[in-house]
Amino acid sequence: MKRKSCANMNNGVVPLKKMGRMLFHHNNDVSQGQLASIKMEKNKVDANSGETIEDEIRWVCDSSLDHKGRVPLRASTGSWKASFFIIAIEFSERLSYFGIATSLVLYLTKVLHQDLKTAVKNVNYWSGVTTLMPLLGGFLADAYLGRYATVIASCIVYLMGLVLLSLSWFLPGLKPCDHASICIEPRRIHEVAFFLGIYLISVGTGGHKPSLESFGADQFDDNNGKERIQKMSFFNWWNSGLCSGIILGVTVIVYVQDHVNWGVADIILTGVMAISLIIFLVGRSSYRYRTPIGSPLTPMLQVLVAAISKRKLPHPSNPTQLYEVSISEGNSERFLAHTKKLKFLDKAAIVESEGNIAEKQSPWRLTTVTKVEELKLIINMVPIWVFTLPFGICASQTSTFFIKQAAIMDRKIGKSFVVPPASIFTLAALGMITSVIIYDKLLVPILRRLTGNERGINILQRIGIGMCFSIITMIVAALVEKKRLDAVEMNGPIKGSLTMSVFWLAPQFIIIGFGDGFALVGLQEYFYDQVPDSMRSFGIALYLSVIGAANFLSSLLITIVDHVTSTSGKSWIGKDLNSSRLDKFYWLLTAITTLNLFMFVFFARKYNYKNVQKVVVADCYEGKSDDGRAEIVV
Repeated sequence: MKRKSCANMNNGVVPLKKMGRMLFHHNNDVSQGQLASIKMEKNKVDANSGETIEDEIRWVCDSSLDHKGRVPLRASTGSWKASFFIIAIEFSERLSYFGIATSLVLYLTKVLHQDLKTAVKNVNYWSGVTTLMPLLGGFLADAYLGRYATVIASCIVYLMGLVLLSLSWFLPGLKPCDHASICIEPRRIHEVAFFLGIYLISVGTGGHKPSLESFGADQFDDNNGKERIQKMSFFNWWNSGLCSGIILGVTVIVYVQDHVNWGVADIILTGVMAISLIIFLVGRSSYRYRTPIGSPLTPMLQVLVAAISKRKLPHPSNPTQLYEVSISEGNSERFLAHTKKLKFLDKAAIVESEGNIAEKQSPWRLTTVTKVEELKLIINMVPIWVFTLPFGICASQTSTFFIKQAAIMDRKIGKSFVVPPASIFTLAALGMITSVIIYDKLLVPILRRLTGNERGINILQRIGIGMCFSIITMIVAALVEKKRLDAVEMNGPIKGSLTMSVFWLAPQFIIIGFGDGFALVGLQEYFYDQVPDSMRSFGIALYLSVIGAANFLSSLLITIVDHVTSTSGKSWIGKDLNSSRLDKFYWLLTAITTLNLFMFVFFARKYNYKNVQKVVVADCYEGKSDDGRAEIVV
């Protein structure tokens, strides 16, 4: 069967070249005369609309391509059939990452013999780099490499890091010590190899995380009602898949680290990652691909330059006078509606002289309303990004202080089995999976009926609920740590903590897991959905950068707290937990997160969601969906 192009499929689409500049604005910006004109054009193509609708059901016309560079056939590409391959490799990546990350503070203190403050800072620095690297990886994927190629390249780098970690344990020249006996100080060559290995994993994660998650979301067509609903569930089940990887990472892998050795665990992780890469490649024919279109930052710079150069021009009284591109037949591009905020930027879309052919003017002098609105989207995201950082600071405690607390408490189950310290993180992953399932299967259907919103509640409300859970987590953590310190004071530093079961930490892990199910999943969906279409990988990177920046801020906060409290008395962050006052540190985080929540709510209430308008043809602005999508449909 000969495959059509999307332009041929939309044979009922009426070119609106003369009206293009005025068409894509809010309902109130379109005159009744324009609406009447468009409706007349609609009537001319009603006879062909049946074939058009049938083609839209059969083919995917959202600018994606299949593995042969053709318009994708809906039945054989994308959707859940492709997502399962993608979730499989994410499962293995999270297995590897958390198998290393949750035990890293223990490795640094036990094998490299670093003190608590140094080890925690090194963990935070590594976590910060790992979650900030996606900003570079996401940019390269969107602009030049493409998401599929970036995933493959980053997996190879990831594998190199895992192989080096394995060699640093087994290769005689790279071993921590020359002999099998306990060494007081590890060899410098081992430290170099070890840190090089984990930072290669950082680089691999930098390309892997933003590209793979956005590539998975790309498998669902926003212009198809059924697939759009599936995409909303995709982020929930994506996180359920990665949590399954986390659970195995912090149980099986951590058990091998604790009872066999770190090198065997690294070999297992290397094998799993290699197998998952093969599985990902097997699914190649079922994927939908997006072609990179160059730097997405250039159009934004063009808007700034154009707005500044025309800063003295008066703002048009009617937004319909701003410039928007003409719609060629079959164009599937999505356009953004004009908004009233940041009016200065609108000057970039002012046509200086009607005598000039707008399409031939330099983009550094004249830009479209859509490009202006894309820049507004990014600017409006800045406060949201900033006020989610304290949540990330709270989340970072789970892989540092929480794990270190578990290491000195009673971890016995029965008479002989001892739970590895990092395995307690399983409770956070289970909490996240539980909250995602409850939210997706129980709350969303009920909330849809109550609110009329197809998401149930909007994305920022979901994130705010997650922040409330983080506040509760810090309160519980402070109370539990105070009880542990009381036990140490009563029974001595050696036996004190051992009088308390490690499962005293269970509530704080479960609660932060529930918070992750709301806040982290919400952040993923928010940054993917609200960025311009050309920046989807970069959008996921922005979500990850919240966690990365939060890790650096956590290290900075530890340094400040240590300095301030040590000069005024006993430091809250001592050489070990028994000489520290983590309970007071947790109360400080509670106060910071509570104050931050009020600021987040303030900006969230003022936030304008992305308003997408896709012209297929037809009645202009007859409806507007719950997620801010205003459609022009036949």
